[in-house]
Amino acid sequence: MANQENLHKIRHSLAHIMAIAIKQLKPEASFGVGPAIENGFYYDVLVDKNFTEEDLSSIQAGMQEIIAKNLPFEHETWPIDKAIEYFESNKQQFKVELLKDLKTKGSTAVSDAGDTDLIEGSRASVTEVSIYKTGDFIDLCRGPHVASTSAISPNSFKLNKLSGVYWRGKETNPQMQRLYGLAFESAKELGQHLNMMQEAEARDHRKLGAELDLFVFSDLVGSGLPLFTPRGTVLRDLLNDFSQSLRLRAGFEKVWVPHIAKTDLYKFSGHWDKFGDELFLVKSQESSDEFALKPMNCPHHAQIFASKPRSYRDLPVKYLETTTVYRDEKKGELQGLSRVRSVTQDDSHVFCRPQQVEEVLGMLLDITKEFYRTFDMDFTARLSLRDDSDTYLGDKDLWKDAEMILRNVSSNHALEYYEETGEAAFYGPKIDFMAKDSIGRTHQVATAQLDFVQPERFGLSYTDSDGSDQVPMMVHFASLGSIERFLSVYIEHTAGAFPLWLAPEQVRVIPISEKFDAYGQEVLDNLLKNGVRASLDNTSESLGKRILGAEKLKVPYLLIVGQKEQEAGSVAVRKHSVGDQGPQALQDTIKMLLADITNRQN
Repeated sequence: MANQENLHKIRHSLAHIMAIAIKQLKPEASFGVGPAIENGFYYDVLVDKNFTEEDLSSIQAGMQEIIAKNLPFEHETWPIDKAIEYFESNKQQFKVELLKDLKTKGSTAVSDAGDTDLIEGSRASVTEVSIYKTGDFIDLCRGPHVASTSAISPNSFKLNKLSGVYWRGKETNPQMQRLYGLAFESAKELGQHLNMMQEAEARDHRKLGAELDLFVFSDLVGSGLPLFTPRGTVLRDLLNDFSQSLRLRAGFEKVWVPHIAKTDLYKFSGHWDKFGDELFLVKSQESSDEFALKPMNCPHHAQIFASKPRSYRDLPVKYLETTTVYRDEKKGELQGLSRVRSVTQDDSHVFCRPQQVEEVLGMLLDITKEFYRTFDMDFTARLSLRDDSDTYLGDKDLWKDAEMILRNVSSNHALEYYEETGEAAFYGPKIDFMAKDSIGRTHQVATAQLDFVQPERFGLSYTDSDGSDQVPMMVHFASLGSIERFLSVYIEHTAGAFPLWLAPEQVRVIPISEKFDAYGQEVLDNLLKNGVRASLDNTSESLGKRILGAEKLKVPYLLIVGQKEQEAGSVAVRKHSVGDQGPQALQDTIKMLLADITNRQN
């Protein structure tokens, strides 16, 4: 297994090496940021004439030549004024902007640049900066890097794509090019990843969504706003029904809240300060009230809890609601179902006493395990903790206690987990469940989050056993995360070949000729009467074309009927991706189908 610390150094170093190669080809290049990212690295650059895909091979060849020179990565600390003077004289406008922000506003002012390697912590002012030299190339960077360029295998990386980005993500800023590269410790690991990417391309949920008639997008409706077809809506409903059934069984109760609220609600909760620029604002024509399309449900559910007095005997109070929230995501970041502007959450909130938190989290872990076991997906947990910055709300001692609770629950339930600082919600730490798909990729799906901030801000309370008023703890939970994102993962996990219980169309009946249409209809009626989602294909196409059409839609079972089947009251069973299963009595086939559906067989 790769050493993640060393891999990060390799990827970060390659970003610098790529910048050197770009500078050799385009001396006028101005550089933005160049961090290591998952599976590789990138650098944002502004040049007189944009690079093309064909230019990537020239840049890669230049990088390999630089690696062969065995140039050391040399670290220095400069006074910030010296750094500003140097980058100004070298016409590096973006570096100068970052440095001036560091000098006047502190390190938090540059965190939106996208390169967290520029800063450390959250200092109020910066007087010195970290610089790395590689040959003649000098960059503003905190590191770390490999000792020298030759520490990197020349065949372990590949430049793979270009994209357009706005400097610091703002559309009013200059548009730059982002050059991406993949990087691993060895050529073998790179090859394995490239094979996985090829398989991922074949499984792309956007392509399969169109081929399987699951969802569409419309320019008239708007970017990031998916429209689900009848087949796709079956998937949505079944996923939600299963998720809700597990929570209802655990004592959750359904609630409902509207899709808009006064902006005051989010100012009280703290979401306005944190996410105000992601809200869709709504103007009333009847009053001066300012509204927003709801970006989350937790403040609404808190108001239901606050609507009447609560006793310790009432707790835990468990609400669930599947509903759509809205985020004004940047257009360039939208991607199929994985990043949308309308997000349907299987949302849950538990209000409990502090001493009940571990029990509540244990219950939610059990729900998550059963849910993902059903979908044949293994998962690990990421304990998402706060860092030392001042972007989080609440007392630090409460944070420490809450983080320890997450560790205890994870250990007590034999949950495989790792910790990551800086990934917490602004109101508390969380357990993010990371599911592994069938081709080895990891995706963040379900989440359970502790919240000791919103209950206090909203003045929530309950009467404890000694008669005192106490503030409850709030636990946020979603087993799907969002229906859209889960579907993007699950479609690719299964390559669109859904298990029988979840398939939009479970069975297709195909008469071999029109003489057997009546018997085909009889078979269909029996299936429908038993609750099986089925259809009849008695079109004029050849039998082979009709079978091929059903296979393309990945219908789990085909029941083919002709003279022999009609006389025997049977069907010829064909299973998707397996083939012919031979003749079977119709009623036996229906029993088999219903058993698999009931047991949610994969």
